[in-house]
Amino acid sequence: MSQSTTTTESDAPASGHQEPRMIRIFDTTLRDGEQSPGASMNLAEKLEVAQLLESMGVDIIEAGFPIASPGDFAAVKAIASTVHHSTICGLARCSDKDIDAAWEAVKGARSSRIHVFLATSAIHREFKLRMSTDEIVERAIAGVKRAKAYCDDVEFSPEDACRTEHDFLCRVVEAAIDAGATTINVPDTVGYATPNEVFDRFTMLRNRVPNMDKAVLSTHCHDDLGMAVANSLAAVAAGAGQIECTINGIGERAGNAALEEVVMAMKTRQDFFHCNTRIDSTRLVPASRLISKTTGIQVQRNKAIVGRNAFAHESGIHQDGMLKERSTYEIMSPEDVGFSKTDLVLGKHSGRAALADRAKTLGYTLTAEQLNTVFEQFKVLADKKKEMYDGDIVALVQQQISGSVEEQWSLVDYIVSSGKGRGPSVELTLSSGDENFTEKVEQGDGPIDAAFWAVEKITGIEVVCKDYRVRSATLGRDAIGEVNLEVDYKGRTYRGVGSSTDTVESTIMAMLNAINRIIADRPKTSR
Repeated sequence: MSQSTTTTESDAPASGHQEPRMIRIFDTTLRDGEQSPGASMNLAEKLEVAQLLESMGVDIIEAGFPIASPGDFAAVKAIASTVHHSTICGLARCSDKDIDAAWEAVKGARSSRIHVFLATSAIHREFKLRMSTDEIVERAIAGVKRAKAYCDDVEFSPEDACRTEHDFLCRVVEAAIDAGATTINVPDTVGYATPNEVFDRFTMLRNRVPNMDKAVLSTHCHDDLGMAVANSLAAVAAGAGQIECTINGIGERAGNAALEEVVMAMKTRQDFFHCNTRIDSTRLVPASRLISKTTGIQVQRNKAIVGRNAFAHESGIHQDGMLKERSTYEIMSPEDVGFSKTDLVLGKHSGRAALADRAKTLGYTLTAEQLNTVFEQFKVLADKKKEMYDGDIVALVQQQISGSVEEQWSLVDYIVSSGKGRGPSVELTLSSGDENFTEKVEQGDGPIDAAFWAVEKITGIEVVCKDYRVRSATLGRDAIGEVNLEVDYKGRTYRGVGSSTDTVESTIMAMLNAINRIIADRPKTSR
């Protein structure tokens, strides 16, 4: 199982004398990304994310782990029937039930893939699987063959590959390709590897596995030591043809390689990597915002590519250089990743068509029903604000997207009063169906706390608030305030989000968003 040819870094596919290689982008935001604590999504949110990933040009969307739950199965199946231009992938362990469920979920896709995995490292063999090396190889072969009987496109991942002995890893990979695997993914499951080690491991596989040319090598890196992106790019430099990644780098523990970072690294440094992707980079910022809004995981201001400070310049020296020549301190254009060159766009006299066009420019395609709802909210907001910014439109659109859970309870009206030396008072009116319900509360540590009490009294659902965050979603003194909160209800965590120029109203809307999720999660018989 060896070849005499030795590949060095200078031989890796980065030469400027050949056509750029096309690197497949395998997005696992809906599977690995959703495993971030508190990042679970409902079906409507998963469909919205999948459609955005498709519009971006993502090659493969890992839509979920179908055997994990009925909800996961339903989501993968719905995405498979909705998305037409990306391959839809379902994850499965090397077991018959897993693989059968994965196929049932993805078989309706125009292009489908089954991704089977099995741990191979010594520590996993001894303590988790309690299997010998021969048993691992037999199980891997059986899993790939069963998947291949359903689907031509089969990916195999030796879990914890970067801590697996070289000889055994080569043996498993060769066996999986012989069994029919068309993609071999080499995961750094615990984020332990360094870029040099990743480069050497991928080079070793290309040199030592005799049938390696019959499959695409893929990389899947975790960020436990902060090297997921660097390791992914090292794998590409060593010949990998696919990167597995997530929007904003969300995922298990410290997360995964960030899609926006690997894409822009290869685009900006084509002179080094000599690679392309099919990703429309102008969709990166809208995608980042959608994932942040949907999962409640905020993007740090100094996050590369999509953070609010990514293209901000405060130093006088930097500002002087930028005014003279942009490239002095910017290696890429903010417009290339989806930041708007101008932020002031619409006013209260703007019509539906202008709003729809601006939303599309910002990366959102709205249904007629969604557009009508957003337009009504836009008109109300435009009457309150002197100036409307892109951020206002993004906040309204994302509120509509994130609010895509059936509204059992909605806000009708509220009156709040509070002052120094006197307690808060909230009179709240909510609607459920055709009925309105009003409750006046004069308790709590302030108007926000009183609003919480009022919502609980009317809905009859008591929760424990675990996290409460307010941020300015737009510019100006009359900016939209966005509230993100997490509540605990009977041992489960639910998210809520609300946006308004009034923080109390944002809080009530976020609370109701969470309450509606709780109700939607209940068995129908208990509602």
